[in-house]
Amino acid sequence: MTFELLLRYVHFVSIFTIVSSLVAEHLFVKKEMTPSELKRLSRIDAVYGLSALTLLAAGLTLWLGGVGKPTAFYSGNWIFHLKVTLFAIVGILSIYPTIFFIKGSKKTGLSVTVPASVIWTIRIEILILFFIPVLAGLMAKGIGLRID
Repeated sequence: MTFELLLRYVHFVSIFTIVSSLVAEHLFVKKEMTPSELKRLSRIDAVYGLSALTLLAAGLTLWLGGVGKPTAFYSGNWIFHLKVTLFAIVGILSIYPTIFFIKGSKKTGLSVTVPASVIWTIRIEILILFFIPVLAGLMAKGIGLRID
C-alpha cells in the first residue's frame, strides 16, 4: 500500500512538472532569442524530459508491476490506451523543440530566429496534455473497460 501511494504521488508530481515546464517554455519562447535565452529554455526542457521519464517509469510500474489495480484493469481499457497514445504523441512532438533549443544555444551571434513551427509545436503539446486528465478520470471510473 505504501509503495503504491508513493508511486501514485511520483506520477502525480511528474504530471504537474511536465505541465508547468511546458507552460514555462511557451511563456519564455520568442520569435528572436539569444543563445543564452535558448540555453535557459534547454534547461527547462531538460526538466520536462526528466519528469516525462519519471512519469513513464511510475506509470509503467503501476500498470505492469502488479501494484494497485490489476494489470487487466488498464490493459483492457481503450481509454487507457488512448491516454498512453496521446502521451506518446506529446513525447514525439517534444523532440523538435528540444533539438532546436540545444542547437540554438550553441550558436554564436546576437540572436537566433525561432521558427513558428517550434512555437506551434509547444502549443499543440499543451493542447494534447489538456485532454489526458479527462481520460484519466473516465478511466478511473471504469469507463472504457472491456468486460468479457
